[in-house]
Amino acid sequence: MLVIVTENVPPRLRGRLAIWLLETRPGVYVGEYSVKVREMIWEQVKIGLEEGNAVMIWDAPTESGFDFLTLGKNRRIPVEMNGIKLVSFLPEEQITGECSLNEDNK
Repeated sequence: MLVIVTENVPPRLRGRLAIWLLETRPGVYVGEYSVKVREMIWEQVKIGLEEGNAVMIWDAPTESGFDFLTLGKNRRIPVEMNGIKLVSFLPEEQITGECSLNEDNK
């Protein structure tokens, strides 16, 4: 299962996502795709995000049973603790740009 949640994104990105995924609620998209298609969809989100933010969640062989990436300005940032990815909250005045888990966020 693949879930993408968007906030404050342009209508053209919402329309683009609706081509591949079912929009069950405004800004909430679900579907079932391969890794390759999932990565292609996420690239479309990166290109069309503008000032919005997004999170993508998918099934993964982890302790929690899923993995996720975030993109854009948001107080919620992914952090890894003891091999499990969790979500941390930044103070409102410290909201930064792109928030995806990578070597800088560990």
